Amino acid sequence: MQAFLKTGKLGGGSSSAGPSKEKVPRKKGPTPWVEKYRPKTVEDVAYQDEVVSVLKSTLMGADLPNLLFYGPPGTGKTSTILAAARQLFGDLFHQRVLELNASDERGIQVIREKVKRFAQTTVSSTRPDGKPCLPYKIIILDEADSMTNPAQAALRRTMEKQSRTTRFCLICNYVSRIIEPLTSRCSKFRFKPLAHGIMMKRLSYICEEENVKYEDGVLEAFVETSEGDLRRAITTLQSAARLRSGEKIQQQDVYEITGVVPEKWLDELFEVCLTDSYEKLTDFITLMMMEGFSASQIMNQIHDRIVTHDRLSDLQKAAIFERLAICDHRLMDGGDEYLEVLDLSCTIMTQLCHAT
Repeated sequence: MQAFLKTGKLGGGSSSAGPSKEKVPRKKGPTPWVEKYRPKTVEDVAYQDEVVSVLKSTLMGADLPNLLFYGPPGTGKTSTILAAARQLFGDLFHQRVLELNASDERGIQVIREKVKRFAQTTVSSTRPDGKPCLPYKIIILDEADSMTNPAQAALRRTMEKQSRTTRFCLICNYVSRIIEPLTSRCSKFRFKPLAHGIMMKRLSYICEEENVKYEDGVLEAFVETSEGDLRRAITTLQSAARLRSGEKIQQQDVYEITGVVPEKWLDELFEVCLTDSYEKLTDFITLMMMEGFSASQIMNQIHDRIVTHDRLSDLQKAAIFERLAICDHRLMDGGDEYLEVLDLSCTIMTQLCHAT
């Protein structure tokens, strides 16, 4: 009876009565190329010589200061500290590193509880296998410029009290949004936008590894549209490769994916402005907006055109840029895209045809 209650069957109820269900290991899904080709070691980080030299000396036994990484997105800030932490701690990475990014709540309560609790724990200077290990932990606060000022002030006190057992790495895009008491306690490193040659080399390497075919000038298009953001360039490359699925990637594919306005549209816009005809201008802007181009993208590309335009004086350029700033502010406040592009285009037409 006891056996029946346990197994639901009469008899001994041994485990050999029925076939055992073994767990089938789950297959890993495809990895995004951004993660697949993320630098694994500090030496793999490109173009950021100052911070790489500091982290290399840390790997050789020197002490690690509190760090503040700032700069444009996609330049390797998070990848650099994660690669260094993996080299420093090895198998103990998950025990010694606490990473909080923009998806986590990081108000004053989180700083007082989660961060403070992790910082207060002590760690050994040896690994379980007996090998020596650095006797501190690392707390990585990604997108630190989105933290509230009270949370940053609470973090300052934690950095002071736990300096013996914990190192902090703050990562942000705008260093001006970090309070002065925090910046003075960190070694600041600015991550520069990646150079054209560095990005070309990396994209070419990924294309070889993934067997991606492309036409001449395609890699240059990826670099130009990403504006120094390598993460954005790699993501666009993967999207284009999936779009073409074995065929050669063309420049037009890059512009379609990134939403960049083709140069022929901007050339024609300036030609229409030179006609000094409001009717022609409105017709062209209507046609242009029906193509689905983003108004902010159009304004960004017009800005780059105006900077290098040889028919406009500095005073005329200043007048256009003043109007561009007003139109961009209206767009951010929810203004109509068609009207803002038309307003800016009218200013360009006035400066090209009527300014003395």
